[in-house]
Amino acid sequence: MSVESTSVSSDRVSFGLVIGCEWREAADGKRTEVRSPFDGRTVGEVAVASTLDVMVAVDAAEAGAAIWRRTPAHERAVILNRAADIAEQRADHIAAIISAENGKPLGEAYGEARRSGAIIRLSAYEGTQLYGDSLPLDANPGTGQDKAGFTLRQPVGIVAAITPFNYPALLVLHKVAPALASGNAVILKPATTTPLTALALAEAFIDAGVPEGVLSVLTGPGGLLGDALVTDPRVRKISFTGSTGVGERIASIAGVKKLSLELGASSPTLILPGADIEKASAAVAAGGYVNAGQVCISVQRVIVHRGIETDFLDALLPKVAEIRMGDPSAEGTTLGPLITEKEATRVEKSIEQAVSEGARLLTGGERDATFVSPAVVTGVDTRQKLAQDELFGPAVAVTTVDDFDAGIDAANGTAYGLAAGVFGGTLSEGLCAMREIDAGSIHLGWTPFWRADLMPYGGLKASGYGKEGVRSAVEEMTEVKTVIMHG
Repeated sequence: MSVESTSVSSDRVSFGLVIGCEWREAADGKRTEVRSPFDGRTVGEVAVASTLDVMVAVDAAEAGAAIWRRTPAHERAVILNRAADIAEQRADHIAAIISAENGKPLGEAYGEARRSGAIIRLSAYEGTQLYGDSLPLDANPGTGQDKAGFTLRQPVGIVAAITPFNYPALLVLHKVAPALASGNAVILKPATTTPLTALALAEAFIDAGVPEGVLSVLTGPGGLLGDALVTDPRVRKISFTGSTGVGERIASIAGVKKLSLELGASSPTLILPGADIEKASAAVAAGGYVNAGQVCISVQRVIVHRGIETDFLDALLPKVAEIRMGDPSAEGTTLGPLITEKEATRVEKSIEQAVSEGARLLTGGERDATFVSPAVVTGVDTRQKLAQDELFGPAVAVTTVDDFDAGIDAANGTAYGLAAGVFGGTLSEGLCAMREIDAGSIHLGWTPFWRADLMPYGGLKASGYGKEGVRSAVEEMTEVKTVIMHG
């Protein structure tokens, strides 16, 4: 396997920290380079925050939150809509940054960047819709009509948002935009490998007029900065996307505050008799390898009925063979590198281990530096690590079952429960699947690789708890008060 380079150099970008909407250097002056996972070139430079910078950011957020919560929702919406306009105007620049620091093909990066404005606008709207409920207090024995009751929502105060590398724009905006829209101050800790996108988006919010104190972005080591943010009692909400192990640590040290944890996954897709094989194979070929498989809702596991396995694989393999691996900036590239060579080596070893345990590698799985060629592995037992652990790489594990019930058991056979897909089957089986599969999102007629920005999004079991999606995020970033008026 070889990877050809036709790299187009992009402008190197340089950022400091954002503390309370002000650009500044780290307290100790440290800076670090950001390098491309494709060829190792330096694509940018950022400041490296310390725990002192965390303290200063939380101090600023306290002051900013007090102002922002008292800013009328319509005024917040005007600022956010302005930020959406700016993000759209800069979409091509942001896409170039995403591709350079993340390694995803430029076409995928454009798609991500161009969704930014829509997410911010949707958040701006939802932030103006903080409805409460009236309470029928007279239904309570001993209470007449001398009282009236209702609920109202208010921002939690300070939100800490901790985001991963794989969607450095979308996953930042799904936390930052709802938090701002609902009147909170936000401190963002982006992934160490992809800080430039987060800072470019923060620049759009600042240029739009988000007031002093309300937004901070701290770049640097996740363990050090994350622990400082999570344990600070002034931070009232943690919104984290990342591994289950880190999520468990956050839950153990956070103390009494609101948590949303979007964690690991090993998402299944069932292929049952009656499935449209062409549609199903095309969807798996897309959903298993987008972003080099570094997607929590990627098609990691395919659970196929024995009676249609051969037809399905015959349709899938040519589509996988068409995936073009190479320079992310080159026209026609559909598979870029993994985020680091360490991650690529881990994926390579996972595939090799499955084969050593009796699975069969039909195609791919070869590593060249940070690249792993798109793989299809068949004969995978659900109990094997390739099925049990989150792979986060460009490989699909195929498990064969003899009937529908065995397919449901296989789908539920891991610790995770983020999303699932089902092709084929009868109407009764579809109804059964939506009730029996333990996953936060279930797609009938598609793979788990699909998300609308407005839908509730989050998992069950070890995949975490709490929901994202703009409306759900706004709800989780606000508190509910009950007000009783006594006559």
